[in-house]
Order: sequence, then C-alpha cells, then structure tokens
Amino acid sequence: MTTPFDQSRYQVRFEWGAPGLDALAPSDVVVVVDVLRFSTNVTARVDAGETVPLDAAAHAVSLNGAAVAARAAELDPAPTVFLGALRNAAAVARAALAEQTRRGARTSIAVIAAGELAGREPGARLRFAVEDLLGAGAVIDALGALGVDHTSPEAAAACEAFRGLRGAARHLLTASGSGQQLIERGARDEVLAAAAADVSASVPVLRAGAFVAYAG
Repeated sequence: MTTPFDQSRYQVRFEWGAPGLDALAPSDVVVVVDVLRFSTNVTARVDAGETVPLDAAAHAVSLNGAAVAARAAELDPAPTVFLGALRNAAAVARAALAEQTRRGARTSIAVIAAGELAGREPGARLRFAVEDLLGAGAVIDALGALGVDHTSPEAAAACEAFRGLRGAARHLLTASGSGQQLIERGARDEVLAAAAADVSASVPVLRAGAFVAYAG
C-alpha cells in the first residue's frame, strides 16, 4: 500500500536513517551515506583492496551507518546496497546507472542519509548531520548529471543544498558537530579527508554480509 510519504512516484528518493528507509517504497538500489565516518572509512578500505565485513566490529564503530546498511540488507525484495560519500559520489552514481543497465529496466534509487544517533539505546533520537545531507546531495547531483533526474522533492532539496554549499564543504564538515567531536579526538585529518569530493572511484557494495568493490 502506497502512502503520500513513500516517494514511490519518483525514481530517486531521499530519507534519513533506518526509519526513513522503512518509510520509503521498496527501492532497487539503496545508497547509505554516513560521511563521518562509516561510508568514508569503508570506501578507503575498499580502495586498498580490503573486504570489510558488516559485523559486530562495524556496528561498534558506527552508531548509524552500519545499522542502516544492515536494515537495507534485511529488506525483501533485497536491494543492491552501496555506500556513498563525498569522496565517491560520482562513482556511486555511475554504479547505480550500471545497475540499471544490468537490470534492463528503470531502477529506483533510495539515498539514505544516516544522520547521527544520540545513543545506542532503542528509540535513541536521530540527529540531523550536515555532512550526510551534503554527501547525499552529492550523490543525487551526480545521478542527475547522468540523466537520472526524476527526483522526489526531498531528493531535489538535498541536491540543491549540496550544489549551493559544495564550495564550503571543507569548512562545514570541520565546523559541524560531528566534525568538532572527531577533531577533539585528534581525527582532524579524517574530517578533512571526508570533505574531499570525487577523489575515489571505489564503490563499496554489500555482498554476502561484507562490503567489496563494485565491479558492475
């Protein structure tokens, strides 16, 4: 049964966290965006040739990104699950288009900004995360550049946020709550690395419980 909030009329959809994913109509591709730091770190590890399990260790270092990916993997029918970030947004868009070509049919794409959970307890508040808005918007913008531009109003707004603020991404990430928290822990270089746009051609895809490099 459709609802006014499931964005089923649109090819490219946008929501926040696992609850947002559940609110959307089933999608063929789910892109999980957790810029600080799950998507960015896993992309770097896949860049280095690693296979990254979505296991207890992943959940231990990621309050929300790993949880959203795990929830996406539980959906029926099962979507293709990618990790997206500022660093690989264009590559993710190309991978989504390749999936459409492989399937030979119009492919729906849900871009999920992970946001930040206030804690690990059930029902913990999901906090807005500017870095994930920008990362999701970057993926949606890159999809549009490839002609995949039938976007929901929610996705269009995320895209325009990225377009308008892309020049300030480095400042916004370092000044954000998540960025400041990491900088206080001595991880300033990680925050700056996460702000770099389209420097990676790797796209982590979830296969049999682990992230590997998407090969088409």
